Amino acid sequence: MKKVFVFVAAVAVLACAASCGNNAKKAAEAAQAQADSIAAAARADSIAAAEAAAAADTAAVDSTVAAE
Repeated sequence: MKKVFVFVAAVAVLACAASCGNNAKKAAEAAQAQADSIAAAARADSIAAAEAAAAADTAAVDSTVAAE
């Protein structure tokens, strides 16, 4: 009876360890997805800022040429 209990306990521990490992992998994937999302948003903001700066430069040049 003692051997059966030890066997069942060992199987339970292995099952718990296996499920915890899977959750850790899912958590890591979720964290990576979140980091990718933040990076994509930062990239889009950077592109928008560069385009706005380029438009401002173009407007400044146009107004200078018109004043001449």
